[in-house]
Amino acid sequence: MAAKDLKYALVGAGAVGSSLGLDMIQAGLNITMVDQWWENVEAMKAHGLTVNLPSGVEHVSVTPLHLHEVAETRGSFDVVFTAVKAYDTRWVAELMKPLMTENSSFVGLQNGMTIDESSEVLGAERSIGCVLGIAANMPQPGIVNREFDSSDTWLCVGEVSGKTTDRLHDVHEALSHAAHVEITGDIRSAKWMKLLANIPEMLPSGILGVPLLEAAQTPGVREVMNQMSREAYALAADLSISFLPTLGISPGDVPNSDQYAIDLLDVILASYSRAGTRVAVLQDWEKGRRAEIDAFSGYIVAKRRELGGDAPVNRAVVDISRRIEATELVPSPNNRQLLLDALGKS
Repeated sequence: MAAKDLKYALVGAGAVGSSLGLDMIQAGLNITMVDQWWENVEAMKAHGLTVNLPSGVEHVSVTPLHLHEVAETRGSFDVVFTAVKAYDTRWVAELMKPLMTENSSFVGLQNGMTIDESSEVLGAERSIGCVLGIAANMPQPGIVNREFDSSDTWLCVGEVSGKTTDRLHDVHEALSHAAHVEITGDIRSAKWMKLLANIPEMLPSGILGVPLLEAAQTPGVREVMNQMSREAYALAADLSISFLPTLGISPGDVPNSDQYAIDLLDVILASYSRAGTRVAVLQDWEKGRRAEIDAFSGYIVAKRRELGGDAPVNRAVVDISRRIEATELVPSPNNRQLLLDALGKS
């Protein structure tokens, strides 16, 4: 079936979900937006969705639902996109499961290794992973600031099985209205490449409470980031992850060493960050929300521990992050020394 003939749900109408959703709705796709932020749904019901882009302002009328309204929905969805936080993946999969058929797809528009959670709930045959190359924020309900136009946005999708299926082509066609989309036969490794890029940026920048570029330029912090990258790379190698070219890096420029993890951060800083880009972790903390600690460095620490080892710098950075979530600390440049001390634990 053509993309316009399918019925879609998009659960998680925040910055990323709304950015991609607007483009797909404007292309004529039948998309029902679902969100847990009450004010966001009410704003979209009353005023529609507005996305501010470098090239201009886009506005579209949408069909938004509160979570409780999902229970009143009849029929089924061919494709369920979700852009919720990684820690919400499992319950969203359970929520949407009654509204999916055996041929439906569940697509995680998320950072982290959420394909495992969705596969456990829905089966690997219905789970499709997506690697994100997008930067956006939602300063108020119903309004998104997208830092790059659709033509400069990159996504990569793949089946857990590695097969190129009709379902995958349907997802590719739909998302192609919102970004340049590639198909991969190794979505786990592709997701790991994005994880390698996320590890050094997310928690350190959030801990300092400053935009990513400023965090990377803070004296001494880049070496903390680099050591976090090295630990993550070593874990990926031990898990037999393939180091794929990604984020515009050509196959010939992928070194056979942990330098690749450092190169990935360089690409993020050079090509996917503006002067004011604030990482998702910092955006969450500024809104008083729980951040995806366990999807980033927390994941590295846990997986390394499963193998009987330690990732000491990532562990120390996670400990600082936990203190922020416990309100013992606040995101601030004053936390710089705590980050530098993390190197002493390696």
